Formats: sequence, structure tokens, C-alpha cells
Amino acid sequence: MQKKYMAAVLLSASALPAIGQAQSSVQVYGLIDATIRSINNTNAKGDSIVGFQTPWFSGSRLGFQGREDLGNGLAAVFKLESEYVIGTGAMDTPGVLFNRDSWIGLESKELGQVRIGRQNTLARDFAQIYGDAYGSAKLNYSEGGFSNTNNFKQLVYYAGSDTGTRYDNGIVWKKIFSNGVVAGLGYKLGEVPGDFSRNTTKSAAIGYNGENYVVSTFVNEANVNNMTHRSYSLGGSYMFPAVRVSAGYFHYTAEQPVALGERKDNAWTISTKLTPGGALDYAVGYVNFNVKNGAYNSAGTGLLNPYASTTTATASGSGKKDTIYGSIMYHFSKRTEMYVVADYMKLRDGFRVATAAGNTNQTEFAVGMRTHF
Repeated sequence: MQKKYMAAVLLSASALPAIGQAQSSVQVYGLIDATIRSINNTNAKGDSIVGFQTPWFSGSRLGFQGREDLGNGLAAVFKLESEYVIGTGAMDTPGVLFNRDSWIGLESKELGQVRIGRQNTLARDFAQIYGDAYGSAKLNYSEGGFSNTNNFKQLVYYAGSDTGTRYDNGIVWKKIFSNGVVAGLGYKLGEVPGDFSRNTTKSAAIGYNGENYVVSTFVNEANVNNMTHRSYSLGGSYMFPAVRVSAGYFHYTAEQPVALGERKDNAWTISTKLTPGGALDYAVGYVNFNVKNGAYNSAGTGLLNPYASTTTATASGSGKKDTIYGSIMYHFSKRTEMYVVADYMKLRDGFRVATAAGNTNQTEFAVGMRTHF
């Protein structure tokens, strides 16, 4: 009887999925992106610089992500991701190991996905489908991003928080519904003793994944050192055969010191990406920024990015910034590619950019290589 009982127990145990195999998985992944750039008007004399830069397309990174089946369709998920500088090997954010992502959460068909920790702002994930020519074709649970370091990246800050384009101490819920609707809510805790609302961000977003198009919108509000910053946006992409066209609009307001008054921004973008088949793809885009009464940084050399603290600002200005950009990418494989990119920025009236050193225009040319693993 004991032998028969033991045999039945072993047979039943062998039918269960093994821990660490069917029930859970951990993936190590990364991206290495190296860009060599030439950029003019970097000082008052208009001198150029040639050298490595923080990648034009995507920050180089090393990450770990995992998933564990908890039963009844529920899964635990997590992500840890660090960014580094390819030219030196240094941390992108000195002293912060997982500066891109550090979160854990739960996911199921009924619940959607809930994440807590450092992560993209909700608005960024919903706006990346139209923010430039390189966003994802569908809204999903993955974090999305705009291109990395160039003269039109500033658009992403309209989808930010008081901690930049990512939440520290954030809580995000997303749900993909069966009818194509995708919805989300985001909240960033301020963690200021005695002041529950200070340095918090709250956001709501909704979108729709169509058969050959995708649209989304968000509303966003942050308390930045007890001054209110707000933005909203609407945009989308349409996929023709071998051609994708994207466009979007952003509106932003920010409280500033009484002597300066309120800041009001309007920005819009349009872009297209051509993938004719084969190894090459092409992209072009245009971004327009129109800032009214925007606070300058303490040195007076540039306008503060949206959602930056304005409490100590003493001067402001109004103006416009136009940027056109383009890229050609050659794909050696699904993982490795080389690229040639360029952008041209024009500043008008009181629009100032610190990296342009008082000049009213700037041109970047760059070549690069990246590989995924």
C-alpha cells in the first residue's frame, strides 16, 4: 500500500509545472547604441564639436525583466533597467544603478497591469506612438519612448512629471480591452512630510488600436514645489503599406512666480517613416514649439523644460522653435543596424536653448551603430 501511495504522489507531482520553468521566467537583455556627432554653434564663436554623444536614438542599457505565473491567470511582473554611457562606460545617472526602471507589479486579463516603482510616466507611454517617427505601432503594456538626444527630444517633457519623463515612487495601471481600447491611470507620490499633494503627478490616458491606425490622448497635472503644471495631448499614426504617418498636438501651462505670470505652450509635430522592404528604412519629421512667457534657467541661457520647477525663476521670454530631422537606417539583421541622422533647429524671438550658446540655429549630423541582445 505504501509503494502504491508513493507512486501516486510522484505521478501527481510530475504532472505539475516545474518552478523556474513553466511558471516563471527571467530575461537578461540590453541595447548598445554608439553615436558620433558633429554639431555647430556650441559657443558664442559658432565653433563645432565632433565626438561621441549620448545616443541620438536610444540610451544604451542593461536590463532584467521577469514574470511568474501565480495561478488563475494572475502573474507577477518586474523590471530593472540601467542606462550607461557608451563612450566611457559610466552610469548615465551617476550613483543611480537602475535609473531607467525599477518596478514590480501584477498582470492579468481582467486586471490589466499594475506597476509600482520607478518607471515611464503614463503620458509618455501613450504619446510615444506619435511623438516622433520611431514610436511603436500599437499601444501595449511595454514602456515606450521618444528618441533620445537631439534637438527635438524636448517634446517628451510635455508628457512628464516633476521627476522628468519618469515617475519616482510611481503607480501605473493600464488595461488593454478586447475591443481595441487601451486605458491607463498614473500617480506619482510626493512623499513630502505633512504635505500630501506637494510634488505629486496624476495622469489619465485612453487610446485605440485600430487595424491600420492608432490614436491616443492624455491629461496630466503635477504639483511642482506647490505650483501647478498641466498638459494635454492628442495624436496618432496611420499605417499605409510601407509608410507610416504620425502627428500630434501638445498644450501646456505652468504656474510661475507672480512677477512672471503663467506660462503657456503649444507644440505640434508631424513625421513619416518609409519601410520599402529590404535592409533600408527612412524617416523625416518636423516639430514646432511655441512658448509664451516661459521661465529661463538661472543662467538665462535656456527656457526651462516643461514640468521643471519654476519657483526660483526671475526672468521669462516668448518665442518659437522649429526643428526638422531625418534618418536613414541600414539593418544588418533584426538585432543590428547602422544609421545616418541629421536635424536642424531654428530659434525665433525669445526662445533660448542652452546648448546653442546664444545662437539662433544649430545643425547636427551623426552616424551610429546599435545592437540589441
